Amino acid sequence: MARFFLLGLLALPIVEIALFIKVGQTIGLWPTLALVIGAALLGGALLRQQGLAVLMQLRGNVAAGKLPGQTIADAALIGVAAVLLILPGFLSDVVGLSMLVPPIRRWIYKTLAGNFTVVQTTGFRAQPSPDDGRIKGPGVIDLDDEDYRPR
Repeated sequence: MARFFLLGLLALPIVEIALFIKVGQTIGLWPTLALVIGAALLGGALLRQQGLAVLMQLRGNVAAGKLPGQTIADAALIGVAAVLLILPGFLSDVVGLSMLVPPIRRWIYKTLAGNFTVVQTTGFRAQPSPDDGRIKGPGVIDLDDEDYRPR
């Protein structure tokens, strides 16, 4: 898995540069730059709109007492989309913009959620009572109020 990550990390800039060259040859330099800047601006606006919608949905889930699993996943995917939109390039912009579309986020969530098992555990720790033998025993020095003096 680490090899694929490293290979992808090396291949992404090469693919982005190749796409820049191809798009630049097809439509010219200034329209290419305008597309990259326009995609970043459009992505920022969509990111703001989708991010606020997800925050409101998260607030509603918490208020209703429902588990906000998909809402948290949406927030994480929107964060990844933001990083991809900040990166200059057409491939990262297309992937980032697609992650801002709610049906695609739901599909990614369902795909990833199928690979995880959620286990809910609860813990219980009783407060010790004053009669508990663990509080007073050998090696425990119990001070009265008059024996204690703050510095």
